[in-house]
Amino acid sequence: MIIKTKFPFSPSSTPSTLTNLTLQLPPTTTRSRVAEQTCLTLLNSCTTLTTLTQIHTLILKLGLINNPLVLTKFAATSSTFNAIHYATSFLFSDDPTTAPRASSFDAFLFNTLIRAFAHTPQSKSSGLQLYRTMLRYGVVPNKFTYPFVLKACAGLSDLRLGKAVHGSVVKFGFDDDLHVQNTMIHMYCCCCCGSGEGKEEGEGVELAGKVFDESPKTDSVTWSAMIGGYARRGHSSRAVGLFREMQVMGVCPDEITMVSVLTACADLGALELGKWLESYIEWKKIPKSVELCNALIDMFAKCGDVDKAMNLFRQMDSCTIVSWTSVIVGLAMHGRGSEAVSLFDEMVEQGVEPDDVSFIGVLSACCHSKLVDKGRSYFNSMEGNFGIVPKIEHYGCMVDLLSRAGFVKEALDFVRTMPVEPNQIIWRSIITACHARGELKLGESISKELLRNEPTHESNYVLLSNIYAKLRRWEQKTKVREMMDMRGMKKVPGSTMIELNNEMCEFVAGDKSHDQYKQIYEMVDEMGREIKRAGYVPTTSQVLLDIDEEDKEDALYKHSEKLAIAFALLNTPPGTPIRIVKNLRVCEDCHSATKFISKVYNREIVVRDRNRFHHFKNGLCSCGDFW
Repeated sequence: MIIKTKFPFSPSSTPSTLTNLTLQLPPTTTRSRVAEQTCLTLLNSCTTLTTLTQIHTLILKLGLINNPLVLTKFAATSSTFNAIHYATSFLFSDDPTTAPRASSFDAFLFNTLIRAFAHTPQSKSSGLQLYRTMLRYGVVPNKFTYPFVLKACAGLSDLRLGKAVHGSVVKFGFDDDLHVQNTMIHMYCCCCCGSGEGKEEGEGVELAGKVFDESPKTDSVTWSAMIGGYARRGHSSRAVGLFREMQVMGVCPDEITMVSVLTACADLGALELGKWLESYIEWKKIPKSVELCNALIDMFAKCGDVDKAMNLFRQMDSCTIVSWTSVIVGLAMHGRGSEAVSLFDEMVEQGVEPDDVSFIGVLSACCHSKLVDKGRSYFNSMEGNFGIVPKIEHYGCMVDLLSRAGFVKEALDFVRTMPVEPNQIIWRSIITACHARGELKLGESISKELLRNEPTHESNYVLLSNIYAKLRRWEQKTKVREMMDMRGMKKVPGSTMIELNNEMCEFVAGDKSHDQYKQIYEMVDEMGREIKRAGYVPTTSQVLLDIDEEDKEDALYKHSEKLAIAFALLNTPPGTPIRIVKNLRVCEDCHSATKFISKVYNREIVVRDRNRFHHFKNGLCSCGDFW
């Protein structure tokens, strides 16, 4: 029997092997096997979407519409061209003459489809819909199904949905499969609470911890999933602690583990730990991929040693846009704006196309170094030179740049002409600038408007409260604080961390929880006396309370930064650098006091606050009092 097939396409757009396909098939059932193998071979060598549509026609003509093996291969090939929607429209067509029968679907086909959607941006929900279809068709999932389904849940970050899939995993008996367990840990770590679950963001991580505790923990993948989850959710101390447990258990970390630990280390600002991790990577001969090198660069930059980060960058054989951006952002955080913009220009000259993230980096560099004209130039070049349409983050950088530089009115005009709706972060940048520049009436009016539009965000109340305190309108300030209390809102407390003797110590204002608190407060008193002799004058306007000047000075001395510095002076040899990490923006008084402390005690003091690094030395700060 001879079957001749001609496709309804022009020969110029069709491969010669498909233009006039002739199959010599025996008159037995073997012919279906030959047709099947022919289609599989064609799908395996398929290189274009046009060819795929032609093979689709061939599948219909050869009567292979209900062949599970061919359908699965067709779906897999579709996914390589980002055309999985084309495959599903064929497989689940309403036309009975061209759609396969439901009985021809098996777990392998559904797994292929779900995996493709799990890897496709904006299509993860489609993968879960297919999983529901799979169950509705009576196709029983296997152990390969759930890693794909759980990955789709992770992409959607819906805890309620993840819990439901977890229930199915238990129902079908795959909860003891190691690969499923690892993916489930990852899923829970990625999930916030879904609708109706409340707002407790830690819930997903805690569930991941329960799955982790019940798993065998025999390979690095399990540990990496949990450590990475802690790092992504900001539980950096727990990530580092778990890494230490991993070492005790004798499980050798891999590159992915080390990237996660370095991320946690960067968040903590733990430079000594970061140095040890770099040595550990060398000792264990863990391959230094580009991703691992980038993580090392990011860690050193965020832990205060940007020169080391720069050296690592220069030693890399192959740099990605992430590598360049990490160093640019690192230099920006340290106030080395001129070097950051020079590196950005070097990147462009070397033919590395900047992306929207690298532009955020260079605009931040301009912002922290008061390079207003440079910032305007880079912002204008985004769309004109590189075809990058500015996002809200880029507009936010420009507003921050103008506001910090004192051009509050220009920043307002810029906001009014933006083609996108300004978000609350942009308005808060302007309010903060109004507070710093004495534009208090303007700051008050914007704060009130912001509070009306976003009444559930505690920072809006804090901003307005601070404005009233600066205006010395204590009664109105008290009313704002009372409104916060009525709504159950609390101001984020200032805290400062310091790494000492392989431990991270954290202080809050007025902290007396440390074993050395008596000696710490004695040192704080000594610091106050010594820096006053050197010319320090307390900035009592920073204390937003209706109390007398003496009490205000006392409140300033109890700020967490000063407690951490006093602790370091007590416990480190004279002349050694002090490094601390503040969770909020450093206040004006602490900034002034730290300059004097660095001179009086002959210490270099490196402070990382929420916005940037401050390097204090000999009574001066690297920021030039611009932060």
